[in-house]
Amino acid sequence: MAHSALVGTAGSRTPRLGRPVGASHPGSAVGGVVLLLPDGEVASARGASARAHAALLPLGRRLVRAGRGEGLVAHVVRYRGRGWNGTDSQLASDASWAVAEAVRRYGDVPVCLAGHGMGARAALRAAGHPAVDVVLALAPWLPEDDVAAEPEPVRQLVGRRILVVHGTNDSRTDPELSYRLAERAKKTNRDTCRFEVHSDGHALRQYRDEVHALAADFVLGSLFARAYARPVADALAAPPPLGLRMPLAAGFGGTPRR
Repeated sequence: MAHSALVGTAGSRTPRLGRPVGASHPGSAVGGVVLLLPDGEVASARGASARAHAALLPLGRRLVRAGRGEGLVAHVVRYRGRGWNGTDSQLASDASWAVAEAVRRYGDVPVCLAGHGMGARAALRAAGHPAVDVVLALAPWLPEDDVAAEPEPVRQLVGRRILVVHGTNDSRTDPELSYRLAERAKKTNRDTCRFEVHSDGHALRQYRDEVHALAADFVLGSLFARAYARPVADALAAPPPLGLRMPLAAGFGGTPRR
């Protein structure tokens, strides 16, 4: 979408990438880009949420540390506003703009879209851009099937590597909806898997260390052809429902439990 079109639909506000997350290394080659997409609201004319932006910084720093050797760069996308706003799909439009901007800035490098909540829905929607190789959808907010005008699209996910992570106690967005979307995606895209975080909620705070370790394993394995941890490899290889209801084990990635 043209930049001018974005301006026209959101007043004077425009989406931005902002500065890279974590320590930068001037002059070093960029081998891949992660675009982090914050949570949002179903309908809102308010500006982007600073709290939602800050919530993704720890994940961004974790990914950058783990991928420093391959030249991984991460940005938290600053939306024009925080609302999805119906058919405007504003957050998805901003995510698409961010991919195009990353390509303009860094050239022909693989891109991962990593979103939480409404940002995860935006990541899934914007995955059709040719530069996108990987999608990480954390607790994706999805509309109920019986109230949506049409099923959430999955055609744009073909050829990408997709990981969905959802807490089983999420009270904001039904985990069963992300399972059903992953099930439809898996039919045409075998590189789709989904992990369930038992007893965790929408923010995935209870097992945050394990979720971040899982994200790093999947994102770096997918972007840079690293070997996946055994549970991730098993989830990708397993047919539904096993590969789409994979439990995230406490201590995944060597994370010590308190």
